[in-house]
Amino acid sequence: MRPGSLRNEKVNGEVVGFTLAVRHANYRGCFVSLHNGYYLSIDGVEYPNSVQSFEINGKAPRSYEELSHAVYEHWDYGDDGILHVSHPGGLKPGKHTILFQQSVLAAYGYLPTDEEWVKNPPVPGNGAGSDKTPHIVKFEMIVE
Repeated sequence: MRPGSLRNEKVNGEVVGFTLAVRHANYRGCFVSLHNGYYLSIDGVEYPNSVQSFEINGKAPRSYEELSHAVYEHWDYGDDGILHVSHPGGLKPGKHTILFQQSVLAAYGYLPTDEEWVKNPPVPGNGAGSDKTPHIVKFEMIVE
């Protein structure tokens, strides 16, 4: 996560959720179709993939189901992606404790789980499919 990037998101003057900037943990980047989402908990509240969408490469935010079909689109290592989280009213101003884990399926690997994970991606947060981020990490960030 990029420090200082946590902020509430407004649409037509209404706070509809929040966003934060993230980078890929693997120096190779990844094909967008392998990006499986994030384990995200803020102040003890978990935000599952169903309320997340992801913005990358100048395209509008997409669900992970939509991203799973973007097999020729690449997310380069140094590029920020924007994680959008639907949460009406957003986050209160002040400091927040964030637990975070990126889930990206390996582009190479040949483990027995590989084919199954393409069909049924693992839920972020359990370590499965986490590539270079095998542990949940803790951050503190401030919303202005």
